[in-house]
Amino acid sequence: MTKQTKHEPETAEELLDAVGPAFGKLRRSSLLEVENPISQKDLSRTLVLNVVLEAEGADEAREVTVGGVAEHLGADPSVASRMVSDCISAGYLVRAASQQDGRRTVLHLSDEGKELMARFRRHQRAAFEYVTADWSEPERLDFARLMLKYVASQEALRRR
Repeated sequence: MTKQTKHEPETAEELLDAVGPAFGKLRRSSLLEVENPISQKDLSRTLVLNVVLEAEGADEAREVTVGGVAEHLGADPSVASRMVSDCISAGYLVRAASQQDGRRTVLHLSDEGKELMARFRRHQRAAFEYVTADWSEPERLDFARLMLKYVASQEALRRR
């Protein structure tokens, strides 16, 4: 029998209790310093840019407003407005008239925003590969599948 450490829960109950704090640690830590690191400011901006990117890439492209960003991020509208304005000032987002309702202003990624998000995805992949370098290929793929399944279930719950 091997000695259990503080990081290796012994029972199913302890393991499940450890999941929440583990997610909290993921949120508090920035991505590893891998090749072409992303600045802390741009990491924050990717929260907003990802909302727009996901909407533009959806089966039925959805228009995103500042209010939609606020709702998706669970942020106060004034906070979301400042975040969006910062992304616009940085050149990552552009405002445009809605094609569905010309009175509304919607958000689109600029070419610079698309490039930042592509770089961010490469950075995330490199960090994942670094962290899981000593995992077997089946472990890496199982974890990736389960993480995607978890996120999809969380999104479905959020939409309810």
